[in-house]
Amino acid sequence: MTLPLVIVNPESAGGTTRRVWPSIASDLRSHFGAFSCAFTGKAGEGNELAAEAARKGTKLIIACGGDGTISEVANGILASGKDAELGIVPSGTGGDFRKTIQIPARSRDAARILRDGITRQIDVGRVTFTKKDGEDATRYFLGVASFGMSADVIERVKEGGPRWLPAKAPKWLSGRVSFGVSMLQIAVQSSATRVVVQLDDTHERHLTVANLCIANARFFGGGMKIAPEAKLGDGQFDVITIGALGRFKILTNAPRLYLGAHLGMREVRHELARKIVTRPALKDAGVTLEVDGELPGRLPATFQVVPQALRIRCPA
Repeated sequence: MTLPLVIVNPESAGGTTRRVWPSIASDLRSHFGAFSCAFTGKAGEGNELAAEAARKGTKLIIACGGDGTISEVANGILASGKDAELGIVPSGTGGDFRKTIQIPARSRDAARILRDGITRQIDVGRVTFTKKDGEDATRYFLGVASFGMSADVIERVKEGGPRWLPAKAPKWLSGRVSFGVSMLQIAVQSSATRVVVQLDDTHERHLTVANLCIANARFFGGGMKIAPEAKLGDGQFDVITIGALGRFKILTNAPRLYLGAHLGMREVRHELARKIVTRPALKDAGVTLEVDGELPGRLPATFQVVPQALRIRCPA
């Protein structure tokens, strides 16, 4: 029988995963059982490793890393066309997707869920978009896809975030602080985004937004509960549109966004849809797309729910 495969991103959590992997491996052996493992060495390799393992008959493929690693492994499983199951051992900075399915952060607790948990069928999102080179591409996402202020924040964080953080700050702390401070900086500096949006078979709408999120899961952006009512098995996206808030209102309402208390705001609109088609309102405007914490390309983009597409190990 083929052993479960753990795909490890050693660079997740700012490289901390490489250092703590022996401890994670020990917890897995003690609280889960035997497994094989493979380490990623470049972006996208988790996708390739997962697809290859699924095609060879591996039934449980476990992502060890952050949201990007989990998304890559899920994409590989889905692309393989095989019925492999996704498992999660968190070792990243934000942990947005694991929060929706209530996977604990400690590796020993996650290992027990791999051993004793249940299998759920969940929806995934499929997005077709324009890559930076102008070619069309398609990928899946588990959590949230978005554009507007969130994409600008991700871009700033990936560039290194605030420069005033102490050099010896813990990686997990520097990542969280970088995101929070970058969000405040972007709120002050950025302008609203003009887009055209169509939900399902409704008429196109011209919108000016601070941010628009297509959510399969509840969290994004390092712990922001952007879609508090999202369900992974309802066959629909939660579409959260945040209107063109002024800078002061963005800053003063940031806590509400993190706590999931923003849906009652006049400038926030919450809708359900199975398909969303989006494009820039201005033909030559470059609107960057964020998907599961990565920046794969830009609008125009089409988002579709794929119901019950992925098997995943969850708490019982």
